[in-house]
Amino acid sequence: MTQDLLPITRVPRTGLPAHAVVVGDPARAAAVAALLDGAEEVSYHREYRVFSGSWKGVPVVVASHGVGAPGAILLFQELADAGVKVFLRFGTAGAMKPGIGDGDLVIAEAAVRDDGVTHQLLPPEYPAVSSPEAVFALQRAARESGAPHHRGVVWTRAAFQPGLLPLFSYDGAGLAAIEMELSALLVTASLRGLVAGGVLVVDGANADELVDEESTGGYNPHRDVVAAGVERGAVVSLEALRLLAEDESA
Repeated sequence: MTQDLLPITRVPRTGLPAHAVVVGDPARAAAVAALLDGAEEVSYHREYRVFSGSWKGVPVVVASHGVGAPGAILLFQELADAGVKVFLRFGTAGAMKPGIGDGDLVIAEAAVRDDGVTHQLLPPEYPAVSSPEAVFALQRAARESGAPHHRGVVWTRAAFQPGLLPLFSYDGAGLAAIEMELSALLVTASLRGLVAGGVLVVDGANADELVDEESTGGYNPHRDVVAAGVERGAVVSLEALRLLAEDESA
């Protein structure tokens, strides 16, 4: 019955697993869910495609949130309402630091809140930080899988393409990568007492140059090196959830 579904995502109000991987693309949600045992589609409404299944015995949700933090935060909030307590965002990003290459993973320690939504919820001084246990689980999973990976602060920016306004420069700030949704997840998790983190596949190794261009015509995430990174990142995300679940039960 419709009253048993949450209004935006149309997921059931109760009964979802406590551990979730969230991604931007509905097709990527399906690809990650294909790695699960007993995967079933729970709902598909707007950009929000939700699956449940298990990874090595751990019940898991895989869900898509679309592009941009204002829409993504609605998924995070409703999944939390439905019982999810651990979130890992698995997405793509542009590298901002030398030495981070295409297909590498970036494990986020924190995020710059330039997301276009959380400043309407909280003062700008409030931080967007990953849960330490999520960072460590992702790092361990990446190391054990042999995936090239880095840790650092990422920039969550609402606008993908540049406009007429001059772009603030974070040169010298040591940011690792730029993406569009993570800070909204980290803030939501902090406010609700949840565990959250993020791992990002680099699909552009010169993002600092890209965001200064007049268009994104040179941006091409559809390359073999990126696809290989996405495959590694999916397994790393699921393995990190398993490690987190193990720690909870220890």
